[in-house]
Amino acid sequence: MKLLIVDDSSTMRRIINNTLIRLGYEEILEAENGLQAWEILDKNSDIGVLITDWNMPEMNGLELVRKTRADKRFVDIPIIMVTTEGGKVEVITAIKAGVNNYIVKPFTPQILKEKLEAVLGINEEQ
Repeated sequence: MKLLIVDDSSTMRRIINNTLIRLGYEEILEAENGLQAWEILDKNSDIGVLITDWNMPEMNGLELVRKTRADKRFVDIPIIMVTTEGGKVEVITAIKAGVNNYIVKPFTPQILKEKLEAVLGINEEQ
C-alpha cells in the first residue's frame, strides 16, 4: 500500500517516514505542500493513506483535505492530519473537512501506529 506524507518540514517527513518503515510500510511518497501532494495524488489514485500537516505554503493541509474529499476518486482515502494545531476548534474544523484522524505534534511513534491502525481498521487484539 502506498502512503503519502505531506509536510513542509523535511525533518518531520523523515520522522514519519522512518516510523512507517519500522511499521512495515515500504511504498512511501512525500510532498512539501498541498500543491505537490495534489499532483502526486492526481497521478497515483492508488494511494492508501494520506498523512498531512495543516500549516504549509502553497496549499495548506485543510485545503488539501477539502480538495481531496471533493474528488470522487479519493472520497474513501483515509486521511490523518499531523499538526501543531491542537485546539478543539481546529480538530472539529479538520474532521468536518474530512480528516479521519488527528495527531498533535509532538507525537510518539506509538501514537502514529495507533492512529494509522485505526483508520485502516486494523485490530491489534491477539
